[in-house]
Amino acid sequence: MTPPATNTFIGRVVWVVLLLSVLAVATALLGISVGSSGASPKEVLRAVVGSSPDGDVLRDILWKIRLPRVLFAMAVGAALSLGGLVFQALLRNPLAEPYILGISGGAAIGAIIGILLGFSRFPGVSLTAFSGSIATLCLLLFMSSGNVLRKETLLLSGVMVNAFCSAIIMFLVSLTQDARLHNILFWLMGDMGQGDILQAALLWAILLPCFAVVFRYANIMNLLLMGSELAVTTGVNIRAVTVTLLAVSSLMISATVSQCGLIGFVGLVVPHIFRLILGPDHRILLPACLLGGSAYMVLCDTLARTLPRQGEMPAGVITAMIGAPLFIILLKRTK
Repeated sequence: MTPPATNTFIGRVVWVVLLLSVLAVATALLGISVGSSGASPKEVLRAVVGSSPDGDVLRDILWKIRLPRVLFAMAVGAALSLGGLVFQALLRNPLAEPYILGISGGAAIGAIIGILLGFSRFPGVSLTAFSGSIATLCLLLFMSSGNVLRKETLLLSGVMVNAFCSAIIMFLVSLTQDARLHNILFWLMGDMGQGDILQAALLWAILLPCFAVVFRYANIMNLLLMGSELAVTTGVNIRAVTVTLLAVSSLMISATVSQCGLIGFVGLVVPHIFRLILGPDHRILLPACLLGGSAYMVLCDTLARTLPRQGEMPAGVITAMIGAPLFIILLKRTK
């Protein structure tokens, strides 16, 4: 017979997943419906069902441009939120986020080199950015060799690697004098305008297996929050778990950064919000961040597409404008 406590927990997980799934679908529909075409939601609906005289044009816009971008934004938000949650658990620091270990800095260096060499956005720049992030992760693991269990070692190594990568980025930008400078700066601010169905499928293909691996360690992440000593007494191999979670999270983040550039505050704010609402149990927080991060990123990208009167702004600008004040408010409330 299943204990009542287990039934209560399963019911809570189901309700959280259902509610956030509805939220994710609602924001996805909003992202598909809103754009620069000037069509009203009613016209969009008529185009979908095929009763609009301009239906063919609108359908092409919806299914070939907006839907791939929405799916791409959902994958980006989910990966950044999950990465932030895992780093916060590993480092036992609510201020941790996917870029604290310098992974994004390495990806940025790789992307800038790809742009300067004249590679195409995909797969050329994406591959060089991914290679840079993996090289940074290897450097980080080498620097913290023998002390990977100490959160202070990981934090300090990440800060130093990030500072070094920032210096190289500024050096490469200072050498650029032509039109490529605009491409570099736009990429560094987080650009999802080039997201297509292939990139969305690639990110989801990486994200879902990584989520399955991370979710397997949800209970262990709960133990890590209470201290490594307690986890060791229960028979947990802290070193193996830390390296595994660090590698899986870095894979998600590096794949994301290689596709869309640097987008901050998503991995910082989204896990913090859900931790305040749902509590510290990672068995609930992991699916919540997967769905909630997807909805949050789609909303930010929709704002980035619609707020400017002409063109669009990088999505990273919107996440910073929303995330920074929101996180200050959260810190103030939690003291």
